[in-house]
Amino acid sequence: MSHLTPERRQRCERLIALYPQKRSALIPLCHIAQEQDGYLSEPAMIEIAAMVGVTPAEVQGTATFYDMLHTEPVGTYVVGVCTNIACLLAGGDDLLAHAESSLGVRAGGTTDDGVFTLEETECLADCDVAPCVQVNHRYVRTTTPDALDGLLAELREGGRADEIPTHGNLIRVQRTTGLVADPEAIAAERAAKREEAGA
Repeated sequence: MSHLTPERRQRCERLIALYPQKRSALIPLCHIAQEQDGYLSEPAMIEIAAMVGVTPAEVQGTATFYDMLHTEPVGTYVVGVCTNIACLLAGGDDLLAHAESSLGVRAGGTTDDGVFTLEETECLADCDVAPCVQVNHRYVRTTTPDALDGLLAELREGGRADEIPTHGNLIRVQRTTGLVADPEAIAAERAAKREEAGA
């Protein structure tokens, strides 16, 4: 039985069909699974491994390499405060310390109610608005302790749902243009190439 919902399983299969080798779809499939569960659960990693022909350990090894993928449950909102050089000079350490105090968790921790996970991050590439803060990989441009407290209160009350999805959802709208291809045409092309290579 599939751990992924039928709709997500179909999305995974469509993605796999776009790649010459199934394992090349590993990271996009991890994002789809994380979108469903909020993190990469063990059943999801096992299913992804089977779909792309690798071991569950390879899926976990890949997932643990990337900051945007989580192999343990995280909060509904993952709040990242940058402490890299530009943000450090602009008070990133102080803002992180304030966030830890406000949320009652150290960086890397999740609040008891499961709403927030706090992370100390490396450069978030928004250095002109330092210290940089992201929530679920969305820039929030909250640079002061008061503004951060206001944002956290707003999120706790369900605000900003139109701009900040719950953790795991990297995109809100499924793409219908760009890299799309007819799976039957792809399969026919690949069969022809295998036949040529075997000849």
